Amino acid sequence: MFGFFLTTVISALGLLIVDLVVPGVDIATFPAALLAAVAIGFVNGSVRPVLSVLSLPINLLTLGLFSLVVNGVCFWLASLFVPGFAVHGLLAIIVAPIVLSFATTFLNQYFVSKKGIVQTGAQSDSPTA
Repeated sequence: MFGFFLTTVISALGLLIVDLVVPGVDIATFPAALLAAVAIGFVNGSVRPVLSVLSLPINLLTLGLFSLVVNGVCFWLASLFVPGFAVHGLLAIIVAPIVLSFATTFLNQYFVSKKGIVQTGAQSDSPTA
């Protein structure tokens, strides 16, 4: 449960970075960013696989570049469900998911790997006797 919460907070922080960097993305408050992170996760988990399968022929023709459009459509679709989160313009639809990916990767590396906030596996810091 803590991992889900941490991932959601990191995604929300990434969305706030996207709001600062990409023109056309507007996030009103941090709670709106949290809701947007959950909505993006939901859309990416449910709608994106269907869109990816349906767009497979075009994706093969473009050598995978159409995936950027699918990501952008999912990002925009999530903005329709969250008040206080808006995406305007084609540039924002295409660039914002890329910036979000870089931002969340950086934040995950900083908070999870460097700070050791979440440890995975059965490893423990306590010595066994």
